[in-house]
Amino acid sequence: MSFVPDKKMWFSEEISEPDAVFYNVKKAPFTIYGLYDATSDIPFRRIPSEIAERVSDGVVYLHRNTAGGRVRFSTDSPYLILRMKVKKVHKFAHMAAVAGAGFDLYEDNPEGGSVFRHSFIPPATMTEGYESKYSNNDGKLHYYTLNFPLYNDVDELWIGIKDGSTLGEGLPYDGEKPIVYYGSSITQGACASRPGNSYEAMICRRLGRDYLNMGFSGSAKGEAAMAEYLATLPMSLFVCDYDYNAPSAEHLEATHYPFYEIIRAKNPTIPYLMISRHTAHRSENADRRRAAIRASYEKAKANGDENVYFLDGDSFFPDEWRDACTVDTTHPNDLGFYFMARAIGDAIAAILGK
Repeated sequence: MSFVPDKKMWFSEEISEPDAVFYNVKKAPFTIYGLYDATSDIPFRRIPSEIAERVSDGVVYLHRNTAGGRVRFSTDSPYLILRMKVKKVHKFAHMAAVAGAGFDLYEDNPEGGSVFRHSFIPPATMTEGYESKYSNNDGKLHYYTLNFPLYNDVDELWIGIKDGSTLGEGLPYDGEKPIVYYGSSITQGACASRPGNSYEAMICRRLGRDYLNMGFSGSAKGEAAMAEYLATLPMSLFVCDYDYNAPSAEHLEATHYPFYEIIRAKNPTIPYLMISRHTAHRSENADRRRAAIRASYEKAKANGDENVYFLDGDSFFPDEWRDACTVDTTHPNDLGFYFMARAIGDAIAAILGK
C-alpha cells in the first residue's frame, strides 16, 4: 500500500470568489502599524534603507523583513482573501513557514482583547506570492488585526472582500506612541510558530499598546548608528534586548552604556528597560553578560536616572518548564515566548502604570 499525504498539509488553495473586490492595504481605511513609510509606493520595510546601510550588511538584508507589521480594519464581509507578493518560503530548519512567510488574523474586541481567528499559510512551493482565504459567514461587523510575516519581505498586500460589504477603520491602540523593542533574532520573532506569537505581539494584545519590532537576527550589536536612528523615533518606552547578538561580555561592557546614552540624550524622560538574555541553560557566560548589563543599569541609576529599569532574563522560564521553552536552547518556541511575554509584559505594565 502506498502512502498518500494529506493534501491540506501543503496548504495550496484554489480560491473562487467572482464577487471579490480587492483593496490595497496602503490606502484608507486600512491603517498600517509597525512599518516605516508604509503608505508610500516602496515595498514594506522597518527602517529607511539608507539607515540600514550605515549599520551593517546584516541589517540591510533584514530591514525589509516585516516583523511587527500589522494592518487594522473592519468589515462585515463573509470572507477575506489575502493576495500578496512575497519573496519566497524560507526553508528554516527550526521555524514554521507560516511564521516566516505567512500572516495571521485576530479579531479585536472594542471592549478590549483580541482572539486568534486564522493563519494565512504559504504553499510549500510558493516563489513569488500567494492567495489565501478566511471565511466568516455571520454577517456581522468585525474588527481585525492582520500580522505580517516575521522573516520575509512583502512587496504588496491586497485584501479582497465581497462586493457591497462594509469596509472601515480598525480599532485604535491605547496611547499615542509605540513601545520600541531593539534586539536579536528572538526580538524579531524566531522561533514563534506564527507572527502573532512573538512576545511583542502578545504584549501588544494584552496591553493594547502599539509597538515597533527592531529585532535584527544576528545583527543587533549595539551599533551607534542604530542607536542614533532609534533615538529619533516617537516612543512611550524603549526595550533594549540585544544580549544574544553581542559577540561577548566584553562587547556588552563596551557598547551597552554608550547605546543607552545615545537613546537617553534625545529621550530624557521615557522609561528605558534593559533586559538580559533568557537562560534555557544557565552558564558562566550568561552570568558575565548579565553582570555587564546590570552594571550599565546601575551606572545609569547612579548618574541620576530614575526611569531606567533592569529585567533579568534568567527569570523568564520557570524551572519546571525551562527545558521545554526553546527549539534549540536559544530561540523560544511558543511556550517560551508566552513566558517572556508574561515577564516582560508585567514589567512594562508596572512601568507604564506609574
